[in-house]
Amino acid sequence: MLLNAKKYFLFCLLLLANLFLQAQPFADEIAAFKKADSLQPPPKHAILFAGSSSFRLWKNLSDYFPGKTIINRGFGGSSIPDMIRYANDIIFPYQPQQIVIYCGENDLSANDTIQASTTVEHFKTLFQLIRSNLPDVSVVYVSIKPSPVRRKYWHKMRQANLAIKRYLRKQHNTAFADIYGTMLNDDGSARTELYINDQLHMNESGYKIWQKIISPYLKNE
Repeated sequence: MLLNAKKYFLFCLLLLANLFLQAQPFADEIAAFKKADSLQPPPKHAILFAGSSSFRLWKNLSDYFPGKTIINRGFGGSSIPDMIRYANDIIFPYQPQQIVIYCGENDLSANDTIQASTTVEHFKTLFQLIRSNLPDVSVVYVSIKPSPVRRKYWHKMRQANLAIKRYLRKQHNTAFADIYGTMLNDDGSARTELYINDQLHMNESGYKIWQKIISPYLKNE
């Protein structure tokens, strides 16, 4: 009877652990990354693109940066806390020589009460986590883009971009790839032709702008 009770207890623990993992946001995508890595281990010391759907939907990312070894780990509509949560799964195992980050836009547009300062502090936490595990890795932050559909949040995005840029200036081996202004017209309005129908995610023209801005910051092989 005691043995059966122990087996039942262990079964319950496993069930609860499984339910907990399933409850985590983007758990399926992270599991898919890990499965793919187990079937075909990615190269070490590559350039890691990590962040939200603007990277996830950049399907042919490597074609934009020929001669670079790139791993794309953009997932879902992730926020900076999601990147912190999964850093041990989609950042540190790859031992990248460089990390290119696009995240923060979803944070600021989650609701009207989220302040730029909160997102900046989350980024600092992520950056320090990276530094504590990969002290010499190069980090490039791609500025938050002015998506037309999120026009009401642009002021917070500009504030966050400026604060993160100032922060990175004081850190070693970092860069701030500023794509914000290049995605606006001369009158400050959004260049809607750079986006697909949802006016949130980019088309090829938008990604070509990113390519031009990001390329000079990428490490050589």
